[in-house]
Amino acid sequence: MYLYHFGIKELPFTLTPNTSYFFGLPSHKEAIQVLLTALTTGEGFIKVTGEVGTGKTLICRKLLNDLPDPFVAAYIPNPYLTPTELRRAVANELNVVLTDHADQQEFTQRIQQRLIQISQENKCVVLIIDEAQALPTESIEALRLITNLETETRKLIQVVLFGQPELNQKLALPELRQLKQRITFAYTLQLMDSDQVFQYVKHRMKVAGYKGAEVFNQQCCKILFKASKGTPRIVNVLCHKALMLAYGEGKQQVSVHNLKLAIKDTEAATPASKHTLTISLFIVALAMLAAGSYLTWIRYSV
Repeated sequence: MYLYHFGIKELPFTLTPNTSYFFGLPSHKEAIQVLLTALTTGEGFIKVTGEVGTGKTLICRKLLNDLPDPFVAAYIPNPYLTPTELRRAVANELNVVLTDHADQQEFTQRIQQRLIQISQENKCVVLIIDEAQALPTESIEALRLITNLETETRKLIQVVLFGQPELNQKLALPELRQLKQRITFAYTLQLMDSDQVFQYVKHRMKVAGYKGAEVFNQQCCKILFKASKGTPRIVNVLCHKALMLAYGEGKQQVSVHNLKLAIKDTEAATPASKHTLTISLFIVALAMLAAGSYLTWIRYSV
């Protein structure tokens, strides 16, 4: 690949969420701060939503890595589960053994015993669910019932939901209004602006071990911003392809041409519209016509 060519130790723009590449975009920092503040209060559901590719899973993993000592985390990465499967997944995360034919009553008893045990150790349980928009409606209701477990002073378990905007639509269903009322904190991730794209790309190259001059200059990053609309995942795809093209040409910097080819090859990217191109050509034609008229006027004036 292009590692040796650019003097880097690993691919800087992979799609796998890697917390060592966490940049700390303002939106990401605010989301983590909201999460930690909400967890400290010890009640209810917490919800973080964002469009596809905005970094929800990365923040989820960052939260798991940075949870303070009093918290015990249970993590469900793939929540497309029936109520029974969800209960078993939660039990497994908390090291609770259920019988083969465990019903709701057995689950409630055993999970409550485990949660009380953890509480007596002065610890708090937080259940973190990624891709929460995939939860079936019946499973969301089962999740609400799990959070009913509490002592006289506080909840025994808190829930953090990470999901796409479709999660908001699902929670707006009348049958889920009880759970929606329990969401005490919510945050929506924002896309990057042009300057943040520049800083983001620079940061990932640096973490990968790059030490030379800018590979992606400001002009390239403005093009990246327009093509990706500030979505980190699309920026990663385009940068990876552009680096491959620059490597193929033996160049140390990515050119505008490299980026345009990468954009053309990426379905998720937003190309310059034909309408915009037509307007640009029209403006160029007018400029050439004006310049020609001016030269003609000078010639005849002389």
